[in-house]
Amino acid sequence: MWQPEPGWQRLPGAGPSTLGVWAAREDDGDVVVKRLLAPTPHDPPEYLQPTHPAYWRRAAEVAESGVVAGTPGLREAELVRVREDAEGITLVHRRVPEAGSSGLFLARSVGRFAQAEVPDLPWLARDQLGARLSQVERRGGWATLDRTPVADVAHHLWLRREALLGQVAALPQVPQHGDPVPANLLGHQGDDVVAVDWSTLGRGPVGGDLGYLSLSTREAFEPLFIAYFTGLPDGLASPEQVMLAARVTAVYTVLTRADWALARVAGGEGALAGKFRHPSVAPYLLAMQRQFTQIEALLT
Repeated sequence: MWQPEPGWQRLPGAGPSTLGVWAAREDDGDVVVKRLLAPTPHDPPEYLQPTHPAYWRRAAEVAESGVVAGTPGLREAELVRVREDAEGITLVHRRVPEAGSSGLFLARSVGRFAQAEVPDLPWLARDQLGARLSQVERRGGWATLDRTPVADVAHHLWLRREALLGQVAALPQVPQHGDPVPANLLGHQGDDVVAVDWSTLGRGPVGGDLGYLSLSTREAFEPLFIAYFTGLPDGLASPEQVMLAARVTAVYTVLTRADWALARVAGGEGALAGKFRHPSVAPYLLAMQRQFTQIEALLT
């Protein structure tokens, strides 16, 4: 049975098929070790679907293919080795020193990545937001938000989700990291960002990665939008197209996260409203409040 080596330092990192992520020291330098677990018959079938965001092998496929080893804007950390066994896959990359990039630099870099020439590989993630909302639908939708002051807004947007997803699907589709949060956009190599955790690499609407990034940066939505758009090649998309995908991605993601956070504490004693300041809930509600302008724009 695979086990981490003594002395490895556990790092943040999670995923449906990720056992863990560790920092380690080897003879030729610092590395990061990620262990992926092969699905069992008890795991969701999505883990075995190559185009689903939860496909378990994607990080290994990305590393072995080298498809983002030298792409503009974002590129993968240097690969040391990939080892596969009956229980899973072990990925080892060079450790990336944190550069402390601003959200504006990251947004521009994500925009530049949208022009990367990534082949249409069979294991690229597709319709990431739609797949995640399908999981929410199977759980009954945003049922906990229906018990809050934003119930009417959430209900209206939930009913509009298919129409908005259809509009987004008709936009230009570009390469996207899929999880462009600052914790995954660590280092610099020239004018590019060295990124980690490529387990959701795929194709999606231009602006989709921007919407996701906007939920985890200090900068406001509008400056991030401008920075992202300046990174795009001329003629790829209009500002209105980018704004639509960014808004839909940001709004539906932030509402889904808020509902999930509230659902975890909703079963305890006391009224739900009394739990809005709970440490495991408040950050998600604050993130939702930051997106009120984008939420309002989707209501009209």
